[in-house]
Amino acid sequence: MEAVAASAVPDDFFHSSFEQFYALTDCLKSPQARAMDFSDLEKKIELESRELKRRLLQDHLNSRGSGDIGDSVSGSDQVKRSHQRERERGVTSLFGEVRVERLGYSAHGVSSLFPKDAILNLPEDSFSHGVRRAVAIEASRGSFDEVRASLERATGLEIGKRQAEELSRKAAQDFYSFYEQGCTAETISAVKALPLQILSVDSKGIVMRHEDLREATRIKAEGAEHKLSKRISRGEKRNAKRMATVAALYSIDEFVRRPEQITGGLAPVAPLGLMKSPRPVAKRVWASLEREQDQVIDDLIAAAIERDPQSRKQWVCLVDGDRKQLRRLRRAAKKQGTRITLVLDIIHVIEYLWKAARVFHEETSRDCEDWVTKRLLEVLRGNSSHVAAGMRRSATLRGISSAQRKPVDTCAGYLLNNAPYLRYQEYLAAGFPIATGVIEGACRHLIKDRMDLTGARWSLEGAEAVLKLRSLRSSGDFDDYWTFHERQEHTRNHKSRYAKPSALNKLKLTVVK
Repeated sequence: MEAVAASAVPDDFFHSSFEQFYALTDCLKSPQARAMDFSDLEKKIELESRELKRRLLQDHLNSRGSGDIGDSVSGSDQVKRSHQRERERGVTSLFGEVRVERLGYSAHGVSSLFPKDAILNLPEDSFSHGVRRAVAIEASRGSFDEVRASLERATGLEIGKRQAEELSRKAAQDFYSFYEQGCTAETISAVKALPLQILSVDSKGIVMRHEDLREATRIKAEGAEHKLSKRISRGEKRNAKRMATVAALYSIDEFVRRPEQITGGLAPVAPLGLMKSPRPVAKRVWASLEREQDQVIDDLIAAAIERDPQSRKQWVCLVDGDRKQLRRLRRAAKKQGTRITLVLDIIHVIEYLWKAARVFHEETSRDCEDWVTKRLLEVLRGNSSHVAAGMRRSATLRGISSAQRKPVDTCAGYLLNNAPYLRYQEYLAAGFPIATGVIEGACRHLIKDRMDLTGARWSLEGAEAVLKLRSLRSSGDFDDYWTFHERQEHTRNHKSRYAKPSALNKLKLTVVK
């Protein structure tokens, strides 16, 4: 079939789009195209289709008129703007730059209003919300250099590294407002039948620019003396990090186990691996550098209350033994009038046991492994105090020096100091989780995998924005957030500037005749 001649293209607003489409089909019918392999054809169509999509968008915008809503319009400042003048602006879309012709309403001494901008929900700067969304997703995945490269590959757009960081900050600005709406009906329904609500808090350091360190850390960094003039010596990277607080919240079914199933093989019971463990439901994770740990814990308790306002579930909070964190959790729970069972993460206990075991046995020996396994079993049975006393007594009887036995005394002190949170025999019988796998995974995914890049030093605003965007995606909330964010943008940039925003509705179906 012969290509349709350009003169046969319909003479309407989409003339330019049809022209590009027919030009592309003509190209694909040419001898040069017939000589291309599949890969070259893909590249050709990909590149040419960007221009087709840009023209489709441009033609549609032209068909929407100039935004004429009458002789005058009043702003939220109650000033009537009656002077009319058409002005053009550019918008960088996912398909390239388009031009928007719109009518502006102005008056002396006040800013102009552009109703067409409002009905299209155009951003204040030149980048469309589609471009902003793409940047937000890519910024949550990799470095800002990778954001630029990825966007150019996918769309052909070129943006600067500084622009990418700025767009990320703007994209994340409605994070807290989004969650202040409360949890969705879907979340309430998903967790309704589950008896356990699990909370967890942890901290992870991020290397910061000097000016964005917390004051105490910055003062220490300023007072540090370097041993060498041309390189940093071992230990001199301290005081370069700012601690981010990481929080996790989810619901889960009970999973009753016995201590022997945790340690494995010491009693004739079914191995834990053969039992189907429940999965976390409605998991939400987030992290913050700006907010202090107290604030994040308050946010965590508030989010848990939203999911379980009547306190019908058993609340369990997995902790790592940090004394300040424990005090803050107890204080926050008391302030909110909630009851939480604090459980010390068993993985931390195991790490301390391994360090103590190396005092008595070779690290890679079977004896070392057996020593840890037997004492872990006793800890899980609720005998942590006996384990602490036993390892200290053993070190004394063997005549081990104070310096050599330090890991033993540290482990014993850890067990004794955290005894109220080591009632594992009760936790296992009640079906509670006893390991902080979710929060550890959140620390790794939210922070280490993205923020711990070699040589990277973060600004506070840039790091906070990336943490928020990664948190939204990890929690499965990004799409809902973006819908909310665009509504907030419309209110900020447009709706709040009009005395009668309802007057804009007449533009929705306007088409130039």
